[in-house]
Amino acid sequence: MPPVNRIADYAEDMTAWRRWMHQHPELEFDCHETAAFVVERLKEFGIAEIHEGIATSGVVAIIEGQGDGPTIGLRADMDALPMQETTGLDYASKVAGKMHACGHDGHTTMLLGAAKYLAETRNFKGRVALIFQPAEEGGGGAGVMVEEGIMERFDIGEVYALHNNPGVAFGQFETTPGPIMAAVDTFTIHIDGVGGHGAYPHDTCDPVVATLGICNAIQTIVSRNHKSLDDLVVSVTQIHTGSADNIIPDTSYINGTVRTFDPVVQDMVERRLNEIVEGQAASYGVTARLDYDRNYPATINDAQKAAFAADVARDIAGNEAVNDKAGREMGAEDFSYMLQSRPGAYLFLGQGEGAGLHNPNYNFNDDVAPIGASFFAKLVETAQPL
Repeated sequence: MPPVNRIADYAEDMTAWRRWMHQHPELEFDCHETAAFVVERLKEFGIAEIHEGIATSGVVAIIEGQGDGPTIGLRADMDALPMQETTGLDYASKVAGKMHACGHDGHTTMLLGAAKYLAETRNFKGRVALIFQPAEEGGGGAGVMVEEGIMERFDIGEVYALHNNPGVAFGQFETTPGPIMAAVDTFTIHIDGVGGHGAYPHDTCDPVVATLGICNAIQTIVSRNHKSLDDLVVSVTQIHTGSADNIIPDTSYINGTVRTFDPVVQDMVERRLNEIVEGQAASYGVTARLDYDRNYPATINDAQKAAFAADVARDIAGNEAVNDKAGREMGAEDFSYMLQSRPGAYLFLGQGEGAGLHNPNYNFNDDVAPIGASFFAKLVETAQPL
């Protein structure tokens, strides 16, 4: 699985870039220090057209090829997670409660490596738009960048992204035509009862019992209200109530996530949640309110672009290291907004064994960065050959 030789020469620099970013994680839209680091590198590469402050701290840089042609977009996310790192690495996060636990430092590094190579060689026609995006983990930074007009402003015709994949063989690419990542919705249920002494429950309207009834009923949405062949996840992830063993509280709070691919299924889940909350509240004599928020839509690859990207990956990794029918995941990704705006594809790149994503012991595998950078570079050269 040979990376481009010239990009392999950057391996030491790429490791240094990535580890600096790993030590300086930033959250959501507040990626100003990371963006400044990216801009400094881009200027070192001789890239003159750099646009800053998009979606607060996002960056779009343009590399001109040789001769007229279309513009291809390459995206990397920059934000970290609100987690305390436990790796013990000598380049571990220096910021308490913040950590690059999803490898966005590696994604940004791969795009920087491709940028350095493409700026040196310019062995393509048209232009490349390098998209460094904040707020993938929360806030939908990709959607904000699209709303702020990057596709039209920079005349981007197609767009691609990579995400590392721990637990998958090192250097193996995976993608699929059509849906690859789920839509994600969030529900919150506020329950109001009448509290009192735990020894005298008959004098209360117990929100704890109502909470348990609602949570149990929610489980029937998947088991009894949807066709088993339709992908659906409904998970209760938080319950908060009470303060002592002898006090029945006044209120309770339920929070959870819904993952779907079909808007019809999405509509059904929202309707059933409303019915369950209303009916269970009435049966327990409490009042309850459902807040249902539709967040990132499903990430849907253009079938032709996914097949094209898989072919490019084969040039880098070989036939055996590319799975172009990997199926879809129930995780979510705000790159979905960019794919709603322009055709393109989202791919995973295996980085071998290690802690999984969003784990406090996670670490991006620096050895995979030249492979991802080579994929981005060859994607451009293949899509827009001289």
